[in-house]
Amino acid sequence: MTPVPRLELRRVSKTYRDNGQPLPVLHEISLALAPGSITALVGRSGCGKTTLLNLAGAMDFPTAGEVLLDGQSTARLSEAELTLVRRRRIGFVFQFFQLLPALSVIENVEVPLLLSGARRTREPALERLRWVELEDKAHAMPYQLSGGQMQRVAIARALVHSPDLLLADEPTGNLDTASGEQVLRLLQQAAARFGATVLLATHSPEAAAIAERRVRLRDGRIESIEPA
Repeated sequence: MTPVPRLELRRVSKTYRDNGQPLPVLHEISLALAPGSITALVGRSGCGKTTLLNLAGAMDFPTAGEVLLDGQSTARLSEAELTLVRRRRIGFVFQFFQLLPALSVIENVEVPLLLSGARRTREPALERLRWVELEDKAHAMPYQLSGGQMQRVAIARALVHSPDLLLADEPTGNLDTASGEQVLRLLQQAAARFGATVLLATHSPEAAAIAERRVRLRDGRIESIEPA
């Protein structure tokens, strides 16, 4: 019996409107991701990588086709159900970290737990900070951290609620080589240790190299799928 993919896109297309004119971005994308796998989306800027991530994370919806999480179509969920899916089952990592500047490191990591209604937040947040080796920075403010440290905090925040799906948009794009390598090791561990299905969009050959599959996009279409 074939297991249900953690994330599946079935003939997904996305068209926006630009001054009333259709602007096609994605064309009939079909892709299935197994639990605990790492998949890299590669291709030039404007090829549709970020749009695909937004669809995968139920932050946007396809014009045609379906996006399914564990076999359930995101388009068929109510707004309340979608909110729960985003808060409890999905983690996001961004190129520019998106830490809240008025909150301390530990408070930033606690945010997903607070949004999901968890009663215990401090201990899980400290555990994730310990995992990314930044427990000693728990009470620092984001401006006091280096870029690499901020991204590690962002990964701790993205994984504090043990999401099924981790979406990373150019996670090493704003980092030096050493910091980038450390972040990539954490993404690998996110899949191996926490069982997260990782989908990352990247221009970096080094980042793409950690994936089991590389999905090359060109002009909104899948040009090739390459195994590691």
